[in-house]
Amino acid sequence: MSANDTPVRHQPPTATRDSAFLKACRREPVPHTPVWFMRQAGRSLPEYRKVREGIPMLESCMRPELITEITLQPVRRHGVDAAIYFSDIVVPLKAIGVGLDIKPGVGPVVDRPFRTREDLARLRELTPEDVPYVTEAVGLLTRELGATPLIGFAGAPFTLASYLVEGGPSRTYENAKAMMYGDPELWADLLDRLADITAAFLKVQIEAGASAVQLFDSWAGALAPADYRRSVLPASAKVFQAVAGYGVPRIHFGVGTGELLGLMGEAGADVVGVDWRVRLDEAARRVGPGKALQGNLDPTVLFAPRRAVEAKTREVLDAAAGLEGHIFNLGHGVMPSTDPDALTQLVEYVHTQTAR
Repeated sequence: MSANDTPVRHQPPTATRDSAFLKACRREPVPHTPVWFMRQAGRSLPEYRKVREGIPMLESCMRPELITEITLQPVRRHGVDAAIYFSDIVVPLKAIGVGLDIKPGVGPVVDRPFRTREDLARLRELTPEDVPYVTEAVGLLTRELGATPLIGFAGAPFTLASYLVEGGPSRTYENAKAMMYGDPELWADLLDRLADITAAFLKVQIEAGASAVQLFDSWAGALAPADYRRSVLPASAKVFQAVAGYGVPRIHFGVGTGELLGLMGEAGADVVGVDWRVRLDEAARRVGPGKALQGNLDPTVLFAPRRAVEAKTREVLDAAAGLEGHIFNLGHGVMPSTDPDALTQLVEYVHTQTAR
């Protein structure tokens, strides 16, 4: 399956079409502002810690019944308006044979970092046969979720490339940037190949029944706008274009990307995710018309008393009042030590305050 293949086998799910989440993605009137949280399924939930006990992260991303259970947990507990497929951004790389592991307390670590043109040979095409557990898990989930949409998930080419070149998490990205500046042809070829892999991974999820997809460019905030436009945007645009024909909303999110919001929308997203550093009304100005926005409560606010959480949430909702479409979310993922009850109360507050 190539990123350039024209989608022909998939029909967008009908049960979820009138959901508040998908209506907001399409910038249509909604009964209330829809809510979901990045990392809503994860370490903040005791039921998650229980089912994951003794199971390595990557293995947990390859067991369909476990993926299903973990993905459903926050929907049951919090009453969110969408589920997000439980996975990790390095799963498609692992599936095509890249030597890597997710080390507790560290994150993804690559056995042999990518540094030369010869390393490109280690990135072969991803096919549905590489990830049968994804197809099975999405099928199980869509049957269980009914009218609640499932969001597909993938890491963006820049963030994946950074992990591959650095060999793991980084604060400075010196090796990735050295390749980007010093060997732009190799860098472009690396991102182009990763775009094909990412698009194929999203296609598997959509064809199995996902109602929307989100591309996480977690590390894009490390880039200047000119570098993003020249060295990153083409690969992200290729991913979005590859799945455009499916008719499902495409969401783009990165951290620290306030200066890149317009470019991230330009890459092809229908919805642009905003972290907590930029007010949503200002983000709308930067992105321009024709896009919905997602965000953007600071995740640390959830550690404050309930009245403070509600006051800060009100600020987000007020800033979003004039938007064409708004999906309430945090400005980054749920932090592991967050009280789950705070999330449940937040969903209820947003639904109540925005009921039409």
